Amino acid sequence: MQMTTFEPGEPPVRRNRLDSNTVARLDDVTTFAQLLDALELVRMAHPDARILCTLDDLGQCAYTSMHATLGLIEGERDDRDEPDDPAATHHAENATVSRIAALLDNPSARVPWEALRDTRNASEDELAALVAANRSPDRVVDDVVLIQRVPVDRDDLAIAGIPNGYFADDWSTYDNHTVIRRMITHGYRHIAVGASLLAFARPTAPTPEQAAALVTDLTHLYGSPSAIAWHELAVLLPTQRQLILGYAENFADALTADTEDAAEQP
Repeated sequence: MQMTTFEPGEPPVRRNRLDSNTVARLDDVTTFAQLLDALELVRMAHPDARILCTLDDLGQCAYTSMHATLGLIEGERDDRDEPDDPAATHHAENATVSRIAALLDNPSARVPWEALRDTRNASEDELAALVAANRSPDRVVDDVVLIQRVPVDRDDLAIAGIPNGYFADDWSTYDNHTVIRRMITHGYRHIAVGASLLAFARPTAPTPEQAAALVTDLTHLYGSPSAIAWHELAVLLPTQRQLILGYAENFADALTADTEDAAEQP
């Protein structure tokens, strides 16, 4: 894996970056452990901010995040179209992050946890894909990852740096924020968002009792409480720090495609 670092606001702001707050680019990423190590290095370099990175399907993630951002700020003029003034661009992008964070932090706009019950309504095959993603997290990481410095003061608001949840049948950015807040109660910090998936990590693996409580909440989101997948997750989660969740309607399709691509490799 190769890491290229940038200073916040460093011109040219669009080269190999989502925006002027992209502070690192990882190329040839092959393992989730590499991603975790890189995030820790970037956190140490930017202790004044929160750190969030992309995950699966970088191109699609950037596309849907752009539209999710415009939807959240109601299509207002985007001052980032000022390539000759990097300082103004960086200021405008920080302002956009701050505005999105304020929207998410507004108690009257939050999506209640109860409103997300069965919203993914997952089939047994989809739940099997969720288990597979958590058992083999290397498969969900794109070979190129962009790491964002997010100028907010709480972990749950880091998603303001890469807001996602654009399509009608996906969880919205507000829905994702509710899920992120709930995962914090289980000790997980949101670390990555892709085109279909969210990633979280804990300082240590959960105990079996903690994993069982988490599975209860995941069943709330995905339904099918009698599925064997929930037992498999309850056994798996105490062995690892990370957690992978699907927020898009077609999250299992993305995971299946990854599996098929891997199977076709010589």
